[in-house]
Amino acid sequence: MNLTILFIALLIFILIGVPIGYSLGGAGIIYFFLENPAFLMSVPQRVFAGLNSFILIAMPLFMLSGELMNHGGLTKRLINFALLICKPFRGGLGEVNVVASMIFGGITGSSVADTSALGSILIPDMTKQGYSKEFSTGITVASSTVGMIIPPSIPMLMFAMVSGVSVGKLFMGGVIPGLCIGIFQLVVVWLYSEKKGYHKIEAKIDQSVFKVVVDGLIACLMPVMILVFTTFGITTASESAAVAVVYSLIVGKFFYKELKWKHIVAALKKTAIMTATIMVIGGFTNVFTYILAIKQVPLAIANFILSSNIPTWIIFLLFDILILLLGTFLDVVPCILLIAPIMLPVFTTLGMSEITFGMILVVGLAIGLVTPPVGMCLNVGSKISGMSIVSVFKSSSPFLLCNILVLLMVTFVPAVSTWLPSLLA
Repeated sequence: MNLTILFIALLIFILIGVPIGYSLGGAGIIYFFLENPAFLMSVPQRVFAGLNSFILIAMPLFMLSGELMNHGGLTKRLINFALLICKPFRGGLGEVNVVASMIFGGITGSSVADTSALGSILIPDMTKQGYSKEFSTGITVASSTVGMIIPPSIPMLMFAMVSGVSVGKLFMGGVIPGLCIGIFQLVVVWLYSEKKGYHKIEAKIDQSVFKVVVDGLIACLMPVMILVFTTFGITTASESAAVAVVYSLIVGKFFYKELKWKHIVAALKKTAIMTATIMVIGGFTNVFTYILAIKQVPLAIANFILSSNIPTWIIFLLFDILILLLGTFLDVVPCILLIAPIMLPVFTTLGMSEITFGMILVVGLAIGLVTPPVGMCLNVGSKISGMSIVSVFKSSSPFLLCNILVLLMVTFVPAVSTWLPSLLA
C-alpha cells in the first residue's frame, strides 16, 4: 500500500510542476514517514550515497570545458569549418547545421548547449538565405540530439556511475550511433533540398582557407583527445575532463584570443548552477531507487518479464517505446538514474550487453529532448525562432526518424554500439 502511495505522490508532484529532483525526494520522504518515521534518518545518508562517486568529478569539468570553448569563440569558427566542408553539397546551410552539431556535441557533451549556441546563429542565417523557418528550426533542433551521443557525454557519465560500466567503453560505444544519426540526417537534408530546390552555400567565409582549417582542427582535437585518453587508460574520465578544461582555457585565451576573465566567471557560474541541479536530482533519485530496491521491485519486474512467454525481441521493442514515452515528460538525467538500476539487471539476463543498454537509454532519451511537452531543445528552438513548440516538433519530425532508425539499430544490431568497445577488450 505504501509503495502505491510512493508512486501516486511522485505523479502528483510532477503534475503540479514540482522539479523532478524534489518530486523524487518528497515522494521518498512521504513513504518513509508512512512506513516508519525512524527511517527518515536514512534520507541524508542515501542522498550522500547517490553523490559519492569519483566519476561525478568529471561532470562539472566537462561542462566547464564546453562553456569555456563556447565563450572563447568556438561557435563561429566551427560554423566556418563546417561551411568549408559542406560547400560542394546541395543543402547548403542545412548540411552545415548537421556537421556543426556533430562537432559541437563532441566538445560540449550537451544537446541543449548545441541548440542554443548554433541555433542563435544558423536559424537567422538560413532564413535570410531563403530557407523556410520551419526547415531551419527543425534541422537545428533535430541535429542537436547528437550532442549527448557523440562523446564526451554527461548522460553517459551518469549511466557509468549507476552501472559501473567503463566510461571509456561507453564513450566508444556512442561514436558509431552518433555518426549514423548525423550521416542519416545529412541524407535527409540533401533529399529535402533537392525537392525544394535549395541552393548550395552562397555565404562567403571572411578568412583564408588555411585559417579556417587550423581553427576548426584545434576545436576538433579536444573530443578526439578526450576519447583517446579515456579509452586507452591514459587518464581517468575525471582527469581527461580536467585536461579538457586546461585545453579550453589555452585555446580560448591564446589561440582564439576571445576568452576574457568575465567569460571565465560566467562559465564558472553557469557550471555551478547546472552541476547543483544535477546533484540534487542524483541525490534524491538515489532515495527513490533505494526504496524500490528494499521492496524488491526490480526483482519482481525481472521475474515477471522472464516468466512471461513474450519473445525477447518484443520485450526489447517495448523497452524502446517505454524510453520514448518517458522522454516526453522526464529529463535525461533523472530518467537514466531511475531506469538503469531497475531495468539493467533484467536486460543483461536477457542477453543484452551493458553498453548496448546504456546506448539505448542515451539514444532514446536524446529523442525526448525534441518531443513535447518537456523537450529542452524544443523549447530553446521555439524561443530562438519564435515558432510554437508544436510547429517546431512537426518541422523536426522528418529528421527525428533518423534517430528512431538508429535506436532500432542499436537495439537489434548490438555491434553498432559494442564493436568499437570490443576492440579494447
